[in-house]
Amino acid sequence: MKRLVYFAVIIPLLLTSCHSKSAQEKVAFTQSTESKADKDSSQLKPADTKTILARKEVPVLCYHQIRNNLASDSKRAHDDIIAPDKFKEHIKMLADSGYHTILPDELCNYLVYGAKLPTKPIMITFDDTDLDQFTTGASTLKKYGFKGVYFIMTVSIGKKGRIGYMSAEQIKQLSDDGNTIASHTYDHKNFAQFIDEDWTTQIDEPTKKLEKITGKKVEYFAFPYGVYKASTLHKLKEHGFKGAFILSTKRDDEYPLYTIRRIIDPGRYTAKNLYYSINKSFNKLKQ
Repeated sequence: MKRLVYFAVIIPLLLTSCHSKSAQEKVAFTQSTESKADKDSSQLKPADTKTILARKEVPVLCYHQIRNNLASDSKRAHDDIIAPDKFKEHIKMLADSGYHTILPDELCNYLVYGAKLPTKPIMITFDDTDLDQFTTGASTLKKYGFKGVYFIMTVSIGKKGRIGYMSAEQIKQLSDDGNTIASHTYDHKNFAQFIDEDWTTQIDEPTKKLEKITGKKVEYFAFPYGVYKASTLHKLKEHGFKGAFILSTKRDDEYPLYTIRRIIDPGRYTAKNLYYSINKSFNKLKQ
């Protein structure tokens, strides 16, 4: 009798366990299928240049040095310098205004495939490898759950002087924290003045160095001074880049992914000025 009771209890439990396992496997299969569907959706036919140019632009901000002005700074340099307190105020304004940062892969998927973006997307970028972009820039972004894009000039890595620069270890940490590490040439040579060997020294070698530091592919580029040469834009794709960033000049009609616009947030701006500038620069109606 006891044996019958034992089987009466155990068999339903085993059946329940088997059913539970089957359900778990079904959930796992469904999740796998959904993941595959998401992956397949990225294989849609890419948009043509006219469609890409017609999409609403995403605001992209550019920063250089985050420090207080020095008496020795030229008037021109002031546009590339923003005081730490003002930078923090501006980033807080973006967070309080409901902006969400995105990274280049998200932007390209939106431009090429029409992928969805968060509400009020914005991209925050830094040029030239300055140490204050790590000590002040990255820590401020992190406070608000923001991510950034760091365009690295590889000649400067680990250098010290009047202006300190990030070390390889700090660049790796930025990458590990989910930020994007991208290329800004070897020593800031003007892209419009490239000669044949510069595609090795200014593009390929810096890319390899950054990939060795981060362990990740480097697929984005920012033009020094924001200057590009239309006739050689196609070579950026040939050298492995998915996209490239200029400053506030007009995008190229044939290569819009390689002339993505940015605006500088100058040190003289208030947070209100910046908000106005973002809307004026990136919310224009298409002609």
